[in-house]
Amino acid sequence: MNLRTLSATIILLFAASSLSGFQVDRKPAGAKATDRSPSAVADWPAYGGDAGGSRYSPLAQINRGNVKELKVAWTYRTGDINIKGRAASKAAFEATPILVDGTLYLSTPFSRVIALDPETGNERWVYDPKVDLSINYSEVTSRGVSTWLDEKLKPGSACRRRIFIATLDARLIALDAATGTMCKDFGQDGQADLTRDVRLVEVGQYQVTSPPAVIGDLIVVGSSMGDNRGVEVERGVVRAYDARTGKLRWNWDPIPQQATDPARKTWDGASANRTGAANAWSIISADLERGLIFVPTSSPSPDFYGGERKGDNLYANSVVALRASTGKVVWHFQVVHHDLWDYDVAAQPMLINLRRNRQNIPAVIVGTKMGHIFVLHRETGKPLFPIEERTVPRSTVPGEEASPTQPFPTLPRPIVPSKLTPEDAWGMTPADLDWCRERIKSLRSEGIFTPPNFEGMIMFPGNVGGVNWGGMAYDAKGNLLITATNRLATVVKLMPREAFDKLKTSGEGVRLQGEYGRMTDKLLAYREPLLAPGGAPCNPPPWGALTAIDLSTGEVKWDVPLGTIPQLSMIPKASEWGSINLGGGIVTAGGLVFIGATMDTYLRAFDTETGKEVWKGELPASAQATPMTYRLRESGKQFVVIAAGGHGKLRTKMGDHVVAYALP
Repeated sequence: MNLRTLSATIILLFAASSLSGFQVDRKPAGAKATDRSPSAVADWPAYGGDAGGSRYSPLAQINRGNVKELKVAWTYRTGDINIKGRAASKAAFEATPILVDGTLYLSTPFSRVIALDPETGNERWVYDPKVDLSINYSEVTSRGVSTWLDEKLKPGSACRRRIFIATLDARLIALDAATGTMCKDFGQDGQADLTRDVRLVEVGQYQVTSPPAVIGDLIVVGSSMGDNRGVEVERGVVRAYDARTGKLRWNWDPIPQQATDPARKTWDGASANRTGAANAWSIISADLERGLIFVPTSSPSPDFYGGERKGDNLYANSVVALRASTGKVVWHFQVVHHDLWDYDVAAQPMLINLRRNRQNIPAVIVGTKMGHIFVLHRETGKPLFPIEERTVPRSTVPGEEASPTQPFPTLPRPIVPSKLTPEDAWGMTPADLDWCRERIKSLRSEGIFTPPNFEGMIMFPGNVGGVNWGGMAYDAKGNLLITATNRLATVVKLMPREAFDKLKTSGEGVRLQGEYGRMTDKLLAYREPLLAPGGAPCNPPPWGALTAIDLSTGEVKWDVPLGTIPQLSMIPKASEWGSINLGGGIVTAGGLVFIGATMDTYLRAFDTETGKEVWKGELPASAQATPMTYRLRESGKQFVVIAAGGHGKLRTKMGDHVVAYALP
């Protein structure tokens, strides 16, 4: 079978594609003509369900006994499919709506904010920040909005309830939740410029793709930036703004700037002054009771060569607990020392009360791209399951000093494979299998911390592998952590600039199947997915899975393939192979996990006890997003809602749909 289409799709996960674009048709498909404006139970007031990202709902009207009766209740079209601009081909509809005060609020890939009636899907208002879509943005997405209530204002006052959107072009905007108009008393006429004081290097490469965190009267925002443009890129400063005035209250740089900061010693020489990134592009969690925020940081620049930033590089690749009132570090935990693999902390740190010996322990769960799950005490950062520093392979690249050890949790065990050998090779045909076996044999492959080299190495489960931004969900009834994972081997190879220039001038071309990135003036890195000539991955399936971990013991309770890849769906065993996925799941008291995320066009429900798929509903487009759920007070009806708009880089079926399901 020729799988060129699949191959091209996977390659787009690693390489920026050319951009085109989108006009607005805001009429909701199938919505009723009148808006009954029901009051609603605000069961989903934050992106992750709550400020700590548990993604758990106590609703049980929809349960494992009746989920097969779910039907589409309404569908809304955002109109983004018609918007024109250079950014369109990268667009990814990754938003999770929130529900507060009887209204659904969501954002589109172009940072437009939409308010909907939660019963009918009728549009209440739309705000367009007029993002310039002719710019070559690194990412074209927005995962959602946040909300804040000014309790000093009387009910009915303008901007008492505010909706905050952090935009593609790096603005923080405050909107009146009732009308969608800008709150002019916030910042400069309703917005704050986030590009200030971050060492802006390139327009379109510094942006915000995740909703801000809200704690007290503070709005805390991170940033997203284009990777692999060199050492001196933008700085990943985390900032807190006054929710009323938009005044900057504090900022914190994950790369320590003060000589008195103990973390400064983990950066060789003046490298902390030069290096950029280590930014928090994912979701920041907040502990309202303790006044703490939990910041997930990324790798410092560049991704695959650290010779310009020797040392452990704290506070990069970490979860850092900050005092919300001051931005001062309370504790930190680093999941990767001196990252050489793009192992960002992509998942929102999940705040739960862990039941152990009949006690509730405040915990923070850290999921990683390596498939490691770290369970830490929320107040101190101390491990609640043991963690070991283990010896890992050394670098062979002159000037590089890979960390001699890395942290490994003893429990839970890694939830994805952590090494790929020739004996593990997989192929859809004997020829593909032989090719993959020989290709793996030719590359250095010593586990998840094999350093990049000039000959080529295997990064597995890959930089999109393990737990990505879809994050984790917590089943409070069963004390289960449930998460989706990817398993996709990647080849990384360093290349001197002279060798690259020779390829470029020889006419052989330099694109191949993957992408090049600038590490330094004299060094580049090449990265591509490890695919057979036929187009399928060389590592064995499942390539995407859904896993449940018993947090009482740290043991995996069940692990099942998640979804199908459309190009393979006609093959009988395709349902056992799973799908590359971007997006997460939610858990309800009805004993169900709801998740989209896969390359096909389905929203699925799984039994939390067994991992068995018990229902799936076909969507008009793929859903690279996390669903949410709520119940209406007047009708008592529970809804499950998901954004189904596809993902440009993943080449899934595109659309601009918001779909709500309910029982008849």
